Amino acid sequence: MAGELTLYIGNKNYSSWSMRSWVLMRQAGIGFDEVMVRFDSFAPDSAFKRSLFAVTPTGKVPALQTVIDGTTLVIWDTLAIAEYLAERFPALHLWPAQAATRARARSVSAEMHSGFAALRSHFPFNVEANLPQVGQRVLAEQAAVRADVSRITQLWSDCLGASGGPFLFGGFGIADAFFAPIVLRFRTYGVPLDATCVGYARRVFETAAVAQWVAEALAEKDFLPFEEPYRSAPRPNDA
Repeated sequence: MAGELTLYIGNKNYSSWSMRSWVLMRQAGIGFDEVMVRFDSFAPDSAFKRSLFAVTPTGKVPALQTVIDGTTLVIWDTLAIAEYLAERFPALHLWPAQAATRARARSVSAEMHSGFAALRSHFPFNVEANLPQVGQRVLAEQAAVRADVSRITQLWSDCLGASGGPFLFGGFGIADAFFAPIVLRFRTYGVPLDATCVGYARRVFETAAVAQWVAEALAEKDFLPFEEPYRSAPRPNDA
């Protein structure tokens, strides 16, 4: 399938949106070519934006280039990409097979896609950083972040309780790929979790696709100050 599908992503260390589509495809065994477009800036005239606007009208990652009915086109937005892949590869069961469970998984994924703004803002995605002191301070000061963490962990517990695990709806699927960046955010900022959520986060972290994403993020060693509100430079003990 590589050659027919090309996924455009940003820096693995900083791009949580890219991670969702990449991890979903890699964990499912869907072959694709990868094009990483480095984050230099998000200004309209940046090299990043110029490169992406040549591919997708949004100028954002991820973007999936594919061929449909003989025509090359680009699908943007993580939910649209996920739905396309689920439709194209039905045997992979990226959504649960049972209709009611599938509806729940779609709701959970859409909530992650559009929600948790406070957590995103105060806990920016940063794979290689280790900032538990920042996490402790933010959780103490920001009620909205505490509310986001509470909602996510309750959601995880409810889904795992209903499915029996090991992932939110049994096998690893779209919902888990959407929450994989949250797992890494919680690790970066040392967010305390109960035993159920610790177990789920560990299982996500240990999947082959997430482990590969993390390894490649750590290998980038591309410090971007505009992505680092809490650090002026990485410290040796941050990795």
